[in-house]
Amino acid sequence: MALRRKLGESSNFSCKMMLSFSRYYSSNKVDLKKLRPMILKRIQDRAKDYPVQSMIPVAEEVLNSRRLLIQGVSTLLKVIPVVACKFCPEVHISDKGHLIQTCCGFKRRGRNRVHEWITGSLKDVLVPVEAFHLKHMFQGVIKHNQRFDYDRVPAVVELCWQAGANDENLYSGTWNPESDCVAVEGAESLSPAELTLVANGTLRAWEILRNGVKKLLMVYPAKVCKDCSEVHVGPSGHKARLCGLFKYERWQGTHFWRKASVNDLVPPNIVWRRRRQDPLVLLNEGRGYYGHAPAVVELCAQAGAIVPSKYRCMMKVEGLTSVVNQGLPPPPFNLTEPYRLLHPKDHV
Repeated sequence: MALRRKLGESSNFSCKMMLSFSRYYSSNKVDLKKLRPMILKRIQDRAKDYPVQSMIPVAEEVLNSRRLLIQGVSTLLKVIPVVACKFCPEVHISDKGHLIQTCCGFKRRGRNRVHEWITGSLKDVLVPVEAFHLKHMFQGVIKHNQRFDYDRVPAVVELCWQAGANDENLYSGTWNPESDCVAVEGAESLSPAELTLVANGTLRAWEILRNGVKKLLMVYPAKVCKDCSEVHVGPSGHKARLCGLFKYERWQGTHFWRKASVNDLVPPNIVWRRRRQDPLVLLNEGRGYYGHAPAVVELCAQAGAIVPSKYRCMMKVEGLTSVVNQGLPPPPFNLTEPYRLLHPKDHV
């Protein structure tokens, strides 16, 4: 009887709590027209805190590093050959392409085929990422019918502009992308020591650029589409219906926004890397053993630059080279799962 009485009291108490919560949340509907002036006032007050004065030197350093990076890569491309696939974004830092069957091709072309190589350019090494140029950071959301009223500028430049960097090329009203693509004159006649000096400076600019963008993204918001990699620098994404990857799965090509990272604004563009123990042309049978590296890092490494130690695990400098010579089964082609070397007793 006592147990039943306790259970009844607890059930009555829970019912009273549920009724109190329901009474608390059962208020009248919120009038958004009354809240709109308050929301706009908060947005205006928030805009007064930007740009952050301590981040202005970081933004200016990022812009300077970007110019040095583009100039250094343009100079190295005149000495070191780069090839790109005709049908997919694959890039290889060599005069001849590899034979690894990873070509995704066009829509009506078969996948996992050998690449068809053509001469590469600056855009193949440094992947261009553009965004809408906003008049100010907390302006209204760009609608679909306003998409041609705004210029398209590099996303890193737009981020630095919102961070308070003073760029004359951007403030002039028209963005000129060719103003940064200036290589060193007479790059073909550079000595190996001078070429190594250029490569070290380019690699240093690459690291400063990525570290600076990472710091800026901690303070300034940026969005990226989950499906098509469209980037928008601002507190909220735009409403231009430009999503083309899964346009039949989204409503009229609208973007699905998420928080952007460094790799979204500065793509590393991972490429295959040929080591000393590898054959002259990389074969499809040994693709589980070959190393990888960002295209800029591989380009600078072939020019004699000292590669930071954080890339050595990816590059597999002292790794195995051939499946036939070692007598081991081919590893699975999945970069997320590490390949475990077999113990000699496992072969018995």
